Amino acid sequence: MLQQTQVQTVIPYFNRFIDKYPNLKSLSRAKEKDVMKAWEGLGYYRRARFLLASAKKLEKNNFKLPRDFDEIKKLPGVGEYTANVLLALIYNNPTIAFDGNVKRIFSRILNKNVDLLNQEKIKSDNQRAFFFHNRNSDFVEALMEFGALICRPKPLCEKCPIKKNCLFKNSKTVSITKTKIKKTTKKLDIFCYVTKRKQIGLTKKNNLGFLKDFLIPKIMIREKNNKKNWSLLKNYSNSISNKKLDINLYYKFSKTIPKNFEWHSIGSNKEVIPSFTKKIINHIEKLY
Repeated sequence: MLQQTQVQTVIPYFNRFIDKYPNLKSLSRAKEKDVMKAWEGLGYYRRARFLLASAKKLEKNNFKLPRDFDEIKKLPGVGEYTANVLLALIYNNPTIAFDGNVKRIFSRILNKNVDLLNQEKIKSDNQRAFFFHNRNSDFVEALMEFGALICRPKPLCEKCPIKKNCLFKNSKTVSITKTKIKKTTKKLDIFCYVTKRKQIGLTKKNNLGFLKDFLIPKIMIREKNNKKNWSLLKNYSNSISNKKLDINLYYKFSKTIPKNFEWHSIGSNKEVIPSFTKKIINHIEKLY
């Protein structure tokens, strides 16, 4: 849940999720639609699908997590970072999990562009300094917390206990640079079929990779779309991950909808509906 989502946002979702699925066994027996509903509102729903798939896969191993790095990476959604976190926190393995916070720490200590860091060399060159205490789990957690609380994007250098060893702090020539995430802009036309009974036509059959298999209205890349018989409700912006969306929202009252669409009651809470669609529905609700 903490991947790409802040701690304060995650806490209430985590508590509710754990209440519903207190262990891997209960999660492995859950239906995908129920897991997605429990996850609803957190976004990046692929994480929930990976979590469920991993629980089902671990069932075959009596819910024991592999100890081998390559084996643990075979679990759905587990890459190098997650594998290192799990092996350190669960098995106390001598390793480092390089998330954004940890990369920033070493980037500043070495006064080196974060993109030029050699993570394996950092670990191998500092084996004795990092892993002499047999508290590898605490060390991994401490690094992440240090990056979140002290060595922040705007660092609290005056509170830093290792500032004497920080080349970034003590160098007049600063080599560290930020890696900018490029945002792509997409112009979309969204067409909402609605009824007088407060229903909206939604579909899971869509070609939008970032919302695949989720309930959304008819969406098209803005070109010369035929807008005859459609009314423009609103133009607004929305952002999803690194995508900036410029949206023209159209609607029309209709008794029929295209194939693969279904009517959904506005205000219904039965299906998992992404925040993207909820914003659209909020605008549509103003018609009534």
